Amino acid sequence: MRQCSLKYTEFTGNFPAIAAQCLQKLPSSNNKFTYNCDHHTFNFLVEDGYAYCVVAKESVSKQISIAFLERVKADFRKRYGGGKADTAVAKSLNKEFGPVMKEHMKYIIDHAEEIEKLIKVKAQVSEVKSIMLENIDKAIDRGENLTILADKSETLHSQAQEFRKKGTQVRRKMWYQNMKIKLVVLGILLLLVLVIWLSVCHGFNCAN
Repeated sequence: MRQCSLKYTEFTGNFPAIAAQCLQKLPSSNNKFTYNCDHHTFNFLVEDGYAYCVVAKESVSKQISIAFLERVKADFRKRYGGGKADTAVAKSLNKEFGPVMKEHMKYIIDHAEEIEKLIKVKAQVSEVKSIMLENIDKAIDRGENLTILADKSETLHSQAQEFRKKGTQVRRKMWYQNMKIKLVVLGILLLLVLVIWLSVCHGFNCAN
């Protein structure tokens, strides 16, 4: 793991020594790790050979600590990426990057509630995504690969369109039938009226 040590703290204690001991035990693979010691948590974010650490009270959630480390990591890579940090002398970046870490720490503290909500939303999205992927895996395990599922979906879509088309045709046919019946009834009524009128007229002529 690359040696580029910098730190920021407003408290005194043996935190740096404990953090250094934890650092020696960290795997080199990219991951997140948390160690508990003396009512504090030592949270590490390891990525691309660099280890980012923050010490917090046990009352502070792990998600908040990791959110802080993610911000620090992003800013650090932006400033010292491309090999700049590899050539830096140990603790030589404290003066420059220490105040930056303080700003990130203040932001996390001031927006802790918002960050917690955002983390919960991301967790829910991740859970939904996992469920969807699990359902897809189950479908594949049942032998229904994506091609078959797509074909079934297309078939159902075609059937739905055909059903709507037939429904429209049936409604149109029924409308014509109803209209035909109405016209026939109307014709019969007109014929009756005509017959009655002719009968009445003929009766008057006979009287004259």
